[in-house]
Amino acid sequence: MNTILEVKDISVNFGGVQALQNVSFSVEQGELLGLMGPNGAGKTTAMRSVSGIVTPNQGEVHLDGVNMVGRSINQRVRLGLGMSQQIVKPFRSMTVRENVALAAGASKTITPIKALFSRDRQVERRRSEELLALLGIEHIADSSPRELPLGYLKRLEMARALALDPHILLLDEPLAGLNHKEAGTLADSIKMLNTQGITIVLIEHNLVEVMRICSRLVVLDNGKNLKQGVPKEVMADPDVRRAYLGEGVSNA
Repeated sequence: MNTILEVKDISVNFGGVQALQNVSFSVEQGELLGLMGPNGAGKTTAMRSVSGIVTPNQGEVHLDGVNMVGRSINQRVRLGLGMSQQIVKPFRSMTVRENVALAAGASKTITPIKALFSRDRQVERRRSEELLALLGIEHIADSSPRELPLGYLKRLEMARALALDPHILLLDEPLAGLNHKEAGTLADSIKMLNTQGITIVLIEHNLVEVMRICSRLVVLDNGKNLKQGVPKEVMADPDVRRAYLGEGVSNA
């Protein structure tokens, strides 16, 4: 298989507090990987090390074989990294369609000169409509994000990330804040995207949905690798159960 993302022995310290210690994992093309762990395990720090928000004290991050260390967030995105954030921040002065179309036109904004002479927006509008339909929200294309509930905003965030045509999509707790029905529906959409060939890394606390849709799990605990493998085997591991449920109930 072709390795899209490889995280090699990354360690991160914040003011003397070690958030990550020699964490390593890889993601294969076409995979839907769940990056798991209890609160404080280091999942978000690992994700931010991949995206470039956090600079590791040691270790490397490779995207399609290219070392990302020292590259900006913008450079990583242009090299094929897509991100959907837990806290969604669309442009609220634009419609839903315009938000996605703007992301779809990212290649036209590499330089001010190129942006100045790229006036046709039809391709980006069509791409926006395709992605909104794919995620089941084409009926709100002309709505303002100000008017929309969280469930729709989460899908808009994913559509904006997909508009960049990423090689790999990082989803940071997309189900957070959703009710049971909304979470299940959005999880179905994530699985659908994966079956269409999109490689995905999912950080999520909803274990039921993670177990249902992910093909493999990587579990962190206290900033270290704990376990990885197929979901049922990983979640049956005594050390993983102990990390999630506590010492006294690990064998329940």
